[in-house]
Amino acid sequence: MLILIADAFDASLPKRLAPFGEVSDDMARLGEATVLLVRSKTKVTPETLAQAPALKLVIRGGVGMDNVDKKACAERGVKAMNTPRASSVAVAEMAMAFLVAIPARLIEAHVSMKEGKFLKSELKRTELFKKTLGLVGAGAIASEVAKRAQAFGMKVIAYDPFLKEHPLAELVSLEALAAQADLISMHTPLTDETRGMINAGLIEQMKQGVIIVNTGRGKCVNEADLAAALQSGKVRAYGTDVWPSDPPPADCPLLSAPNVFMAPHIGASSKENLGRIGDEVVLILNDFKA
Repeated sequence: MLILIADAFDASLPKRLAPFGEVSDDMARLGEATVLLVRSKTKVTPETLAQAPALKLVIRGGVGMDNVDKKACAERGVKAMNTPRASSVAVAEMAMAFLVAIPARLIEAHVSMKEGKFLKSELKRTELFKKTLGLVGAGAIASEVAKRAQAFGMKVIAYDPFLKEHPLAELVSLEALAAQADLISMHTPLTDETRGMINAGLIEQMKQGVIIVNTGRGKCVNEADLAAALQSGKVRAYGTDVWPSDPPPADCPLLSAPNVFMAPHIGASSKENLGRIGDEVVLILNDFKA
């Protein structure tokens, strides 16, 4: 069988997959592929599937499946799987990097020093200690964030409609989370329910000067509403590694909004995580029967 690697995985993966069949990264061979490996860049749409008559398995290296049309896959008899356990630590560390750096003013301090400024009295820091962190979504990645936040002495609350209890966080309604959290960290997949869930109505219920971090999905935020809240100061800052598309469109309002701290969707791209994703891909193929 032909295993087609569409996106960037660990460099060792082709050699690890060789025992299962021929391995290629030539997308011109999509029509021959039995297995298709994607991450975030490649979209598996009905049009993609129409070009892949031999396809039996799609593996999404990562957690979210919003770039894979699971319904279309099922209709075509193509199994769609992901590697949900691999990325938890890498993305949690990315979220914590934002949660630490933004209130500590580290990015502004660095940039100002590079510009020849010494803003010792101008840059006022705040601490994480005794602050309340609200997790929107309380799955594996959010749980890793909760562990790290508790080490900083934070109170952790979470909203997740699919859970009745959580070992590391007090579960609350989304409205209660908005009202109580000093910092909010987003960890939801993109669904009809979560699309644009951070919007003007919910932001209005948040604390003045709240910090929001998003390492989940860019489209879970209403960009125009959040940009307006950043402009007014209702939201103190927004740290994000995720966008409506990779890269975001030039007219994305968050690119020009004040106090936005940005990364180009690299949360799951650690060397260690790419190796773990490879481990899960190998396990999946061990069980796969073409």
